[in-house]
Amino acid sequence: MPLHPDRLFPAEPAKRDIARRLYGHVRDLPIVSPHGHTDPTWYAEDMPFPDPATLFVKPDHYIFRMLYSQGIALEALGVPRPDGTPVETDGRKIWRLFADNYHLFRGTPSRLWFEHSLETVFGIGERLGADNADRLYDRISEQLADPSMRPRALYERFNIEAISTTDAATDALAAHDAILASGWKGRVVPAYRPDAVVDASRTGFHTAVEGLLGLAETPATFAGYLEAHRRRRAYFKARGATSTDHGHPTALTANLSQADAAALFDRVMKPEVDARDAELFRAQMLTEMARMSIEDGLVMQIHPGSFRNHNPQLFETFGFDKGADIPTRTDYVRDLKPLLDLFGNDPRLTLILFTLDETTYGRELAPLAGHYPALRLGPAWWFFDSPDGMRRFRELTTETAGFYNTVGFNDDTRAFCSIPARHDMARRIDCAYLAELVSDHRLEEDEAYEVAHDLAYNLAKKAYRL
Repeated sequence: MPLHPDRLFPAEPAKRDIARRLYGHVRDLPIVSPHGHTDPTWYAEDMPFPDPATLFVKPDHYIFRMLYSQGIALEALGVPRPDGTPVETDGRKIWRLFADNYHLFRGTPSRLWFEHSLETVFGIGERLGADNADRLYDRISEQLADPSMRPRALYERFNIEAISTTDAATDALAAHDAILASGWKGRVVPAYRPDAVVDASRTGFHTAVEGLLGLAETPATFAGYLEAHRRRRAYFKARGATSTDHGHPTALTANLSQADAAALFDRVMKPEVDARDAELFRAQMLTEMARMSIEDGLVMQIHPGSFRNHNPQLFETFGFDKGADIPTRTDYVRDLKPLLDLFGNDPRLTLILFTLDETTYGRELAPLAGHYPALRLGPAWWFFDSPDGMRRFRELTTETAGFYNTVGFNDDTRAFCSIPARHDMARRIDCAYLAELVSDHRLEEDEAYEVAHDLAYNLAKKAYRL
């Protein structure tokens, strides 16, 4: 620190010069954030962030995952427990613990995001450590008290044009209603995430389905269940939603007859659910969701390939999304075929595929997206939302799928200040990759300018209909 202006650019001078020029063209473009996990109440209530630990440490599973791996208890980091058991609430203690262990993040994208935030948001150009932890804590805290550091002001300062949250199918979307009623011009839209009412293997599935049916006022039949989804999707769409999101363990899809699907629904609604039935029901519901997307125009995202909550002790204590999700092998060619047989050739459907299995990029995903009109490739995600991961994504998919069967970048974050940091990283990596193509005479520089602009801005707007 301070941040080097040529970070992530090629070391070779001629390529670096091209990357600089391309980056200068896209650096200040508005941010379109079509998929993420920031809390909509931040924008609805527009209250100050209480302290640096609440801003940077508590919501970011990239950070506390690394610390946990070194034996640091999540309780000590202030991560809340669903059962209400007390955890550390002193933000300064949490911050000191983070600072004492900051060396763990050497070489990780988390460090790049954090240091980008320190410098560009708070004007701090020194590395965090035990010796300056209290001083930086006080400096950040002082700035957080200023109205210019509230969520809406930061949204505008970050030059965010639109941002999507991720919301359960049964969410009342009260925060979104409050945002709309406030008259604020920021665009914060929900995304329909029905996993809790689709995955019969999840704890609380039956209660969640009953809640869905109650909200929609539909009967407890398969037809009533599907109609409940349609009504809830319409509810989301009326509040600005343009997409749905599906975090299934696999990409498996199915095309059952309506009679067989109804019988399957009856089976998964019984107290004891067979694991094979739960998997088949998820598969059928991906196909049903694609059918609904053709009807209502919501873009569909599939985020498969994560063995979620791999650590049962941690899950029992802290619940979902606590850093214990591990990538697994994923089959897209066979698993998606039932859905693609029905809808793959229909340009009314936009189905965006993500993966945590990099081996599928060149073998499966790029060939599929390079053929089917309905398919697009989501960017390098989660464990691969990193300089090397982004670079490999471009190298392994571009020759087969091109740039225009991808959807630009989305930041997929819960940590608000990391949004511009992540988009900046993606823009730098894409410009570095384009510089390579220009220097190899595979692309003219005027074309590279167009592609860089599309990757940073246009493709996300178009794919997500924002």
